[in-house]
Amino acid sequence: MARTLRLWGPVVAYMAVIFCLSSLSVAPLPPGMSDKSAHGIGYTGLAATIVRALAGGLPRPVSLPTAVTAVALAVAYGVSDEVHQMFVPGRSAELYDLAADAVGAIAGASTCWAWGTISARPHHEL
Repeated sequence: MARTLRLWGPVVAYMAVIFCLSSLSVAPLPPGMSDKSAHGIGYTGLAATIVRALAGGLPRPVSLPTAVTAVALAVAYGVSDEVHQMFVPGRSAELYDLAADAVGAIAGASTCWAWGTISARPHHEL
């Protein structure tokens, strides 16, 4: 139970932060940051936390099915986030936001896959 909480707790917490930010009528973005960039960055992190949970921690090798599953879960959460925003005054559901979520999720899962692949290589002394 403790291991499950350690692995999946950050995923749930990350999703809760996204939900809370999506509940605001105006997104609290840093000056100069576009909405699409924020979506991409946010979902990069979400996918990374999902990969970490699915892989049993990082760094370790990440299989293609694990990375694809993480992207699918992050994008599914992005769909639910866009539906949620339809009910928040001042917000709306946008397909381009979902596309930015997907790009971010792919970037996050790909980075974890690459990190796992590199860290799994045997290190040779010179």
